[in-house]
Amino acid sequence: MNPVASVSLDLDNLWAYLKTHGDPAWERRPSFLPSAVPRLLDVFGEQGLTTTVFVVGADAERDDGAGAVAAITAAGHEVANHSFWHEPWLHRYSADELEDEVARAEQAITAAGAPRPVGFRGPGYSVTPQLLDVLKGRGYTYDASVLPTWIGPLARVYHNRTAGSSTNAGDLFGGFGKVKAPNKAYRWRDNGLVELPVTTMPLLRVPIHGAYLLQLHQISPRLARGYFRTALRLCRATDVSPSLLLHPTDVLTATEAPGMEFFPGMAVPGREKVALLEWVLSLLRRHFDVVGTGEHVARVVGTGLRERDPVACG
Repeated sequence: MNPVASVSLDLDNLWAYLKTHGDPAWERRPSFLPSAVPRLLDVFGEQGLTTTVFVVGADAERDDGAGAVAAITAAGHEVANHSFWHEPWLHRYSADELEDEVARAEQAITAAGAPRPVGFRGPGYSVTPQLLDVLKGRGYTYDASVLPTWIGPLARVYHNRTAGSSTNAGDLFGGFGKVKAPNKAYRWRDNGLVELPVTTMPLLRVPIHGAYLLQLHQISPRLARGYFRTALRLCRATDVSPSLLLHPTDVLTATEAPGMEFFPGMAVPGREKVALLEWVLSLLRRHFDVVGTGEHVARVVGTGLRERDPVACG
């Protein structure tokens, strides 16, 4: 029997990317969900996959977002919480602000027809002890906000060079210390929540999710595929059960995401993006039993997970 792996989708919308990037066009709340969601569900269906989709509450309140939640739920995928306003600076929120952010997203998601979420991912991999306490108090069973890599400060430099004016960009994406976080599921000590980190390449600790593969694909399709093959080989060799992260931009063309020319991989044609995603998922399925994030957590929860102090998550 193959070891377990999971696939999750952060359903970040066009307006959320523009907001983080400091583009005032976000205030018009442009959306690419009607293009992205059917395409992604088609790929998942063709691959026979049940995934987890982390939904932004502010989108679940609008017609296209509520329709997306309904379609995702009807297809059998888990819907999890990705905050209400998708602000990657949740680590600056007070406990009351975090409570409101999580609760409002829950209400919007359930109003759109999905079950009450039990999993959470912070935008921009933002997580704090206060957030973990809020999640525990609200009955969540897992968090999936940690990206164990050293690349955060480099991503922040790139962001600051390309973004418009923003007073919130100073500490986005974490510091070099994130590389010390485990690359496998673990429990937060004294809290009990399971953390399922977004997997990075074992040993090298560089990201392996969609945007990074597409950036490599832009340089050389052969390079991107070799990179991902190597990542899966290392996962199997080091007993890491990969948790693969996707975004709508993994299947969208540049014309479908106006204003996002700054984002990695947006120069790759849409058909090539879909073909790469199909190849990635096929390869993952060949070597692992692929499920959604919640199911991944359920399968590893009884395996004697190590514990980590919540103060280490900042």
